[in-house]
This record gives sequence, C-alpha cells and structure tokens, in this order.
Amino acid sequence: MKRFIDTIKNIFKIEELRKRIVYTFLLILVYRLGCFIVLPGIDPTMLASLQDKTSEGLVGLLNMFSGGAFGNASIFALGVMPYISASIVVQLLGVFVPYFKKLQMEGESGRKKMNQLTRYLTIVILCIQGPAYVASIHTQIPGAAFVAVNQLGWSNFIFNLVSTIILMAGSMFVMWLGERITDRGIGNGISLIIMIGIVARFPFAILAECTEKLKTTNGGLLILIVELLIWFFVIIAAIALVQAVRRVPVQYAKRVVGNRQYGGVRQYIPLKINAAGVMPIIFAQALMLFPLLFSRFDATRGLAATLSNYTGAWYNILFAFFVFIFTYFYTAVTVNPTMMAEEMKKNGGFIPGVKPGKKTVEFLDSIMSKVTLPGALFLALIAILPAFAIMANVNNQFASFFGGTSLLILVGVVLDTLQQVESYLLMRHYDGLMKTGRLSGRSGL
Repeated sequence: MKRFIDTIKNIFKIEELRKRIVYTFLLILVYRLGCFIVLPGIDPTMLASLQDKTSEGLVGLLNMFSGGAFGNASIFALGVMPYISASIVVQLLGVFVPYFKKLQMEGESGRKKMNQLTRYLTIVILCIQGPAYVASIHTQIPGAAFVAVNQLGWSNFIFNLVSTIILMAGSMFVMWLGERITDRGIGNGISLIIMIGIVARFPFAILAECTEKLKTTNGGLLILIVELLIWFFVIIAAIALVQAVRRVPVQYAKRVVGNRQYGGVRQYIPLKINAAGVMPIIFAQALMLFPLLFSRFDATRGLAATLSNYTGAWYNILFAFFVFIFTYFYTAVTVNPTMMAEEMKKNGGFIPGVKPGKKTVEFLDSIMSKVTLPGALFLALIAILPAFAIMANVNNQFASFFGGTSLLILVGVVLDTLQQVESYLLMRHYDGLMKTGRLSGRSGL
C-alpha cells in the first residue's frame, strides 16, 4: 500500500502528467453531464419504456457504449459509435481499395488524410442514424412525451429535423472530446469515453446484485462472495488474453556509415494472440439480430425464437461460432504480413533462419494463424460467459461484466491508460506502477 501511495504522489509531482490527468477528468465530466441532457421537446419523466427496450441485444450494446445516453434520449445518444463504424469501414477499405492502401503507405500525411475521410464518413453515417433514432423513439415512448409537438405546436417534421441536427452535433462534439483527450490528455480518448460509459453502469450493477443476494437468507452472502471470486479470475484471464503476444525475433544487419556502426541488434515483433480486440464480438452481436427478421413469418417464428433466446444453447453456439470466424477475418484484415516483411527488408532486418521476401511473409502468416486459434477460442468463450452468468442466477446488469464487450474494453483501456502513465513515470526516473517492470499495453479497441 505504501508503494501505491508513493506512486500516486510521484504522478502528481510531474506537472505535465498532472495537467493531462486533470484535463482528461474535466472533459470526461463534460461528457457525462451531456449524457443526461434530454433532447429539447421531450418530457424526461416519460422515458421509462425507452430505457426498458434498450437493455439487450445490439441496442443494449449501443446504450452501453453511450453510457446510457441512448436510453435517455440524450443529445449524446449516438455517442462515438458512428465514428467507430466509419473507422472500421475506412480500415477495411485500406485492405481492398488501392487508393486507401496508398494512403496507409504515406506515413503521417496519409494518416491525416484517412482521419479526415473518416470524419466525412462519420457525418454520412450520422445522416442515416440520426433520423432512424428519432423515428425509433416515436414508436417506443408515449405520444404525450413530445411536449414540443403537443404543447408548443411544432410539426413532426420540424421536431425530427431539429432533433436530428442536435444528435449529429452532439455526436461530433463527443468525437471532438475524444480527440482532445488523445492530444492533450492521457490515453486513447475515444476508448476512454467508451470505457467511462461502461464504468458508469457498474455501481448500479453491483448494487443490484448485492441487494438481490443479501435479501435471501439461504446462503446469499456466500453465493455473492463466490460470484466475485469467479469474476476476479475472469478478469485475470481477460488481462492474459489482451496482453499475450508471440515475440518473433528480428535481426538487423550491421551497417557502417562514416565512422559509426548502425544495426547489428536483435529486436522482436510482438504478434498478439488477440489482434482483433473486441471487434469480432461487436460484429457477431450485430449479425445475431438477423433472426429477428424471421419472426414476422409464421413458418419461421419458432426458429427465430430459438435463435433469439439470449441464454439458449443454439444462440450461444451460433454466437461463439461467429466470434471465432470474425476473429480470423478481422485479424487477417488488420495484420498484414506482406507489409511487415517489406518494412523489415527496407530497414535491413530479417528473421533468423528465414529468407527475406516471400518466405518471410509465409512464416509470419503461419505464426499468425497458429496464435490466432487459441485467441479465437478464448474470445468466443468470453463472449458467451454473460449468458452462463445469467443462467447461474446472476443479475442481468452484473452478468454483462462477466465477459463480452464490456469486460474486454474495460481491461484493454485500463491497461492502455496505465501504460501511458507508466511511460511518464519512467521518463522522469520514478518507479513505475508495477514492480516487475513495464506494462504490456495495447493501442485502441
């Protein structure tokens, strides 16, 4: 405990780090306040039905990412999801479209162009999601809740237009907050905003679980302790999944330039077991909404009900299968062995015992295929753990923290933030956050 207190003191001794932390907290406070500002013209006391309908499925995922703003009809209801969607699309275009491939190879200037294109695409996505969200709240909350239409005499068209513009502006403002946190705060701003939205739900989830278990006199306290122990070990396993890497040795040839010698050192390429992050779970959850389309037909209503049962065997088998497949797909999209081999060759590096060029590409591709297998299996298991927790009578709110997107984002972003703080401490010759050395962090989601 003394070491932890000394580390906290060291953090606030570094002026730049102290300013970055305070700046980050202030922007996060602005974001959290905005999550409770309801769209103008809607009675906030009549949103209970909307909140009930945004607790499960992909809609529940959106509500989680927005910190509950989606279910509150807030000005930040769309959150950063449009920006994340645009980022994924641009990333995929970088694999299949030559123009985007060229931008990826142009370094910093190419990255700036891709960021600008991502922002433009975000606006396009908002033009679709904004009206869709406004239309959905018309069907999910009572008509009396729209005071702007009923009491102020607004037409539905004017209300929808104003609400859409406010939603778009709110989402772009949240995106701007994330970029400011990245530039002048600590860590990845977009990831931090998502994490804060998830953490905001945790106190209510744990309180609901404690209240439910302590009400029962038949060993409720013991069951609660067992649940917390299991949750602790699941977190440890998730940390291992996020940080696990296969290090591939790279030898750099010696070069003599003038009177100096360069190269001749051995470094490592860290190939992550879970290079895809949480994206496979997000893709799989989106795909699991398709069975609901079959519920409209009598002949397929039973099949749709079976595949839509969150705790059912077939739902979880199919969900785990999709996560497994998407893990391989997204890893293939984000990890490019050809580009890695070219960069290695350009800098005079080679893998000992492997010929440069095509053989290096095949070697890296073979290693990624092998290390992705346990990562995909483990990710599929973590994805369906919340369903097992619900079947074990864990409260629905708390069960979502036993695995899935919530747990992986929490673990990943916390490790990333700790790595940022660790680097500042070590640069100023202070002891880091861990006795055993630097944290093996990760970037992004």
